[in-house]
Amino acid sequence: MIHALSTLPLLLVASCLVLGLLVGSFLNVVIYRLPIMLEREWREQCEELGRAGAATGAQATPEVREPFNLLVPRSACRACRAPITALQNIPIVSYCVLRGRCAACGARIGVRYPLVEGLTGVLSALVAWQLGFGWPLLAGLTLTWFLVALACIDIDHQLLPDQLTLPLLWLGVLVSLWGPQPGGAPVPVDLRSSVIGAVAGYLSLWSVYHLFRLATGKEGMGYGDFKLFAALGAWLGWQMLLPIVLAAAAVGAAVGLVILSAKKKDRGTPIPFGPFLAAAGWIMLMFGHALVARYLGLYAPRP
Repeated sequence: MIHALSTLPLLLVASCLVLGLLVGSFLNVVIYRLPIMLEREWREQCEELGRAGAATGAQATPEVREPFNLLVPRSACRACRAPITALQNIPIVSYCVLRGRCAACGARIGVRYPLVEGLTGVLSALVAWQLGFGWPLLAGLTLTWFLVALACIDIDHQLLPDQLTLPLLWLGVLVSLWGPQPGGAPVPVDLRSSVIGAVAGYLSLWSVYHLFRLATGKEGMGYGDFKLFAALGAWLGWQMLLPIVLAAAAVGAAVGLVILSAKKKDRGTPIPFGPFLAAAGWIMLMFGHALVARYLGLYAPRP
């Protein structure tokens, strides 16, 4: 099987497409549940502080909550709480067969679920087509899946959880111990480029954040953006930081203008920057080295 994947590109792409669809189904769980898990954790911490600071002789009994994590409880319809069976959880296929409605109560299922599954599958297939069989493919798929989850969570909650950004950052540094690979694959990069990329990525946006706050008295972005940019630097190297932030800023500005004009909101309306960073990072994973080489070629001396 491994030999077939390494010698038949179409089989590799198809396999990564199917794998991406399955991973996308799990990412839907992460996108929905992780913010709720964090909110519950923060609420419990606040309640503990409140009990600790209460000047009462009797100690309050903490509220007992049912377990809620990425595995428990079992996935169910949000409207009627009917459990979702394995056959009803096949990526995209089940949504089409059920016509976007719960099999038990007929409540509409959000189109976000098949969109995330399809997006993850297509992006995974494109990464396989671009990188081919080998360790760089595994690294590229891992980075892609993290970026999909982070972008969707930031769109929903304007939040880039440390539970995703920090593991992504350290994974990028760890993977660089085995890079670079023969053949000029974009990942993994060498350890020096990875470490410098992580440090420079964080400090650059951190500096912009504080300069903007000093100049305007407002916060232009969150600390999660710093960590995501640092993670992209760790995975792709410091050389890709400037192209990533320029692409993210340009697309973010254009999309922001469209959103503000379409919804008739004021310029102070917050727009998450994480999705644009994630999209720009993925584009640089796929085409960054070719784009930079072509740009530098414009200034190369001609014979």
